[in-house]
Amino acid sequence: MITFVTVLIFTAAFGIAAEFAWWGPQRRIRAEIGQRLRGLRIEHGRRPGSLLRQQQLTGNGLLARFEVLKRLQDVIDQAKLPYRAGNVVTASVLLLGAGYLAADLFQLFPFIILKVMFATGCSLAPAVYIRTRRNKRMHQIEEMLPDAIDLFTRAMRAGHNIHSGVQVLADETPEPLGGEFKKLVEDLTLGSTVAEALHSLGDRVPILDLRFFSTGVILQRETGANIVMVMENLSGVIRERLQLRAKLRSHTAQQRLSAALLCGLPVVTGVFFYFMRYDYISVLWTTPLGSQLLIYGVISEIVGILVIRKIGSVKL
Repeated sequence: MITFVTVLIFTAAFGIAAEFAWWGPQRRIRAEIGQRLRGLRIEHGRRPGSLLRQQQLTGNGLLARFEVLKRLQDVIDQAKLPYRAGNVVTASVLLLGAGYLAADLFQLFPFIILKVMFATGCSLAPAVYIRTRRNKRMHQIEEMLPDAIDLFTRAMRAGHNIHSGVQVLADETPEPLGGEFKKLVEDLTLGSTVAEALHSLGDRVPILDLRFFSTGVILQRETGANIVMVMENLSGVIRERLQLRAKLRSHTAQQRLSAALLCGLPVVTGVFFYFMRYDYISVLWTTPLGSQLLIYGVISEIVGILVIRKIGSVKL
């Protein structure tokens, strides 16, 4: 028992040290960059939001006041799903209870902590689905952005103004990026200024390259810069970064496969011995020492998957 507690304390200390030394500074840097980009506004006060109808949180009660639910609703809107944050939270709570009852009814796990972890995993399924859909949509928009910027550049070179250039993007760009430009045109039609509408576009689609596009258009209106040259350079930079990302993924394919094998091997091995040599693996939940090692092994597996995922994810 003392050994188990010591190892658990060491793991917790390592996680805290990694938070302060690695994850925390990276998160603060990203927040500072986002704050600087959001700071490019015409007025000094809080800029008005989009005039388009936005998805609201369910009800006006206690849940609607939480900042976490507001962020969840933003993620749902970015994934373009017809859900509300309150309904998603309710479904997660129901899955939490149903997962624990199912694990207890069918005796899927021998320990309460494993049942709780299984129920927690079930409750996170809606959030994981929404996050996956959101990341897929953001990736599609990022892939389509260079071609859209080139189309906007050709429209500006042909003599269009910014409003008609954005209209060309809304008409010619396919989904999902075309839908966002259509909302931008609708926002301008309802009376928003170009700066307000572009900032609202950046809030709906939080992609750094799209914020650069918005900033370039706003600066051109304020300073009269050569927007054609700016957009051509921006399109070239985005294409080079996407090509570099593709090369990086191809060069690290073997390492990512090795990481997947390392993460999946304990689970596959445990399932194999459970059906082939039950008396051999049952020691992990029939003896006190085996129970402690099993719990620590499951927790260490989850922590290892998260750490490997963090190390292997390179953002360009």
